[in-house]
Amino acid sequence: MADASAIKEHMEVIGADGVHVGTVDHVDGDRIKLTKADSGEGAHEGHHHYISLGLVAEVEGDKVRLSANGDVAVTFEEEA
Repeated sequence: MADASAIKEHMEVIGADGVHVGTVDHVDGDRIKLTKADSGEGAHEGHHHYISLGLVAEVEGDKVRLSANGDVAVTFEEEA
C-alpha cells in the first residue's frame, strides 16, 4: 500500500490501465473519499464513493494509481 499521507485533495485517481476512476475529496481512515462530481449517473449520482487504500499501487505526481484496472476498481467502490 502506498503512503496515504502523499494523497491530497483534487488528485486524479486512475486505474492500472490509466482510466479515470475519480477525483480525491480526502482520505477518510483507510479509504479515499471521491468527489461527488465523479459519482456517476442514475442511482449513483450525487453520492460520495470510497476506494480502499489497499487498492492504491502508487502515488505519482498528481495521480493516485490503483492496482486494478479502472473498470474493475469501480466494482470495489463503496457508496455513502
